Amino acid sequence: MTIGLLLVLLLVLAAEFTNGLTDAANAIATVIGTRVLSPAKAVIMAAILNMAGVLVTGTAVATTIGKDIVRPEVITLETVAAAMLTVVTWTTLAWFFGIPTSETHELLAGLAGAGLATAGPAVLLWEGWRKVLIGLGMSTVLGFGLAFVIMVAIYWLFRRVRRGTVSSLFGRLQILSAGFMAFSHGSNDGQKFMGVFSLALFLGGVIPTFQVPLWVVFLCGGVMAIGTGLGGWRIIKTMGVKITRLEPVNGFAAETAASTAILIASRFGIPLSTTHTIGTAIMGVGSVKRMRAVNWGVSRQIVNTWLVTFPACLFLGYAFTWLFKLLFAIF
Repeated sequence: MTIGLLLVLLLVLAAEFTNGLTDAANAIATVIGTRVLSPAKAVIMAAILNMAGVLVTGTAVATTIGKDIVRPEVITLETVAAAMLTVVTWTTLAWFFGIPTSETHELLAGLAGAGLATAGPAVLLWEGWRKVLIGLGMSTVLGFGLAFVIMVAIYWLFRRVRRGTVSSLFGRLQILSAGFMAFSHGSNDGQKFMGVFSLALFLGGVIPTFQVPLWVVFLCGGVMAIGTGLGGWRIIKTMGVKITRLEPVNGFAAETAASTAILIASRFGIPLSTTHTIGTAIMGVGSVKRMRAVNWGVSRQIVNTWLVTFPACLFLGYAFTWLFKLLFAIF
């Protein structure tokens, strides 16, 4: 265990912590926004079910991140360190301003930029990036579209039921959908940094071939759970309150749609942005009422951040790689 490898592993855990602090907060934003659960109870539930999602659903996404995005045999520990510092830097900036950002896209862009700085364009692998493009489509189309359809179906099925009865029923059901959302987040986002952690172990010679050891699953899952437990209140406020006015029935529809899309992606090892998925799902349920029910000013700000994230993190990953080459040369 060299100083360089230790530094990289600590950076991976720092990135996993910020993932729990901010990205996992999306999983409980709606259930807090509808006041179905108190923030404390929602955070505890999310921390437990995020960990469960990590442990139960396998490591297909982790393998995609660790083996199929950049060529493991040509990158270095500096590459991984630069990508992790990119995630921590960009996530912290977005969190400070209360803007939801995609750790998935930060990670992918950071790895791409760092990989390009290390070995040029040949470092990128089409198999992994094909899955990334599929995930982008799933998070946008399935997130918005499925939430819209579920919301319309609920309105039609309960059109003759008293409003108070509907609110009471879906207030209870939303606890299940929020738990489903937290579990699905762990099944996808929870795996990504496990893949990077294992990649660093492989590059550092600790494990002979790329694999995700069980102790890495517990370590990374635990760090993410701690981040979730501390809570990302600024992100929760934006996602749960500012995009549109949510009632329990809306929260249930958004969470159910987003969770379904995420679990489908996890099953096929597709890295998908949970931020995008729940964000577009919330926009979808808001649009069912009327288009003006969605705060498109806030939504536009969120979407603009998503669009800026990839090129900004690509540049940061490239720049940080050269910084780490200098630092690692010293050590």
